[in-house]
Amino acid sequence: MSSGELRITGIVVDLVRWPLKMKRQHGVGGVQHEMPGAIVKITTDAGITGWGEVAPWSVFTGTAEQNVSGIATYMKPLLIGADPRKVTTLMGEIDHVLTGHSEGKAAVEMALLDIVGKYYGLPIAQLLGGYHRERVPLSVSIANPDFEADIAFATQVAAQGYNIFKVKTGFAGHAQDLRRLERLREILPATAEIRVDYNQGLDPWTAVRQLRDLEAFALTFIEQPVKRHQWDAMAQIAAAIDTPIMADESVFSPSDALAMVRQRFADVVAIKLMKSGGIMRAREVSAIAEAGGIAGYGGVMFEGGLACAAGLHTVAATPNISLGAEFYSSTWVLAVDILEEPLRIEDGLSVVPTGPGLGVRVNEEAVRSISVARHE
Repeated sequence: MSSGELRITGIVVDLVRWPLKMKRQHGVGGVQHEMPGAIVKITTDAGITGWGEVAPWSVFTGTAEQNVSGIATYMKPLLIGADPRKVTTLMGEIDHVLTGHSEGKAAVEMALLDIVGKYYGLPIAQLLGGYHRERVPLSVSIANPDFEADIAFATQVAAQGYNIFKVKTGFAGHAQDLRRLERLREILPATAEIRVDYNQGLDPWTAVRQLRDLEAFALTFIEQPVKRHQWDAMAQIAAAIDTPIMADESVFSPSDALAMVRQRFADVVAIKLMKSGGIMRAREVSAIAEAGGIAGYGGVMFEGGLACAAGLHTVAATPNISLGAEFYSSTWVLAVDILEEPLRIEDGLSVVPTGPGLGVRVNEEAVRSISVARHE
């Protein structure tokens, strides 16, 4: 199908509670048992359905509830009757009437692009310019407060070919962080890459001294050591130590990325659809970073298969996002997979879907099983 009228006829938003397989502890907070989110379904008069996912975290971006409300109350009236192929125009109109709500915007844009790809018979990566890479090196996070459980997890995935490990630090004390890194270096292959992520867990006045202790571990990067707004402290840390510093919480938008380039407060940036408000804005962040000589990494929230698939398409079509990605949550963290077929992982590499749109099929019964409220 390549021409003719196409209109949006319906939008359904399910507020969901994802059951978790494991506890997760970060410098900014922890989660256990379940994680809130939302699934967006957009229907058209051509019988084409697009899917999107809201994956927030209240201590990081926003809440599932506020994003569901934002979609149902403000975005839906703009979308019903509109041509879903006009993605840029529609997202601009949504930005005009609703500030923030980056996760809800990401979900809606995701669903629109899913429709466009299905309409033209192309995967989203092709719509974005083509596959620069068809497989993405997968990073897994060591974030369980039960470290022995994480040692078992790391051993298991290393045996399956995973070679990138990101250790969550800053919540158990500096001495314990060092012990955890020492233990991981002992049990992982010599070729394994280790990164650390403080999730804002350090104070600026002690950060440099503590981070210098980590340089002996030959880390790929150190992520977000201090609070998101402490750009000057980030710049001082980046200048003081040899290990590259990665910005995550400090860079949500293209304007944040521009400040990062100007102030040189990071050497690497985490690109996340949920922070930026969708694929297109995420690629703007990456483009600005690339212009400033700053490489990208494909970050994730607590995302299911839909959001992970969208992230894979983004990384596949964006050369600067070159340091791997962490789209492992739908496989290892969430206890329910809403995809008919799980995302493929081979030898520690995520295989980018090749079907039209997102390239995945949704199990609607699985969505209903975790839904706690539906807005039609």
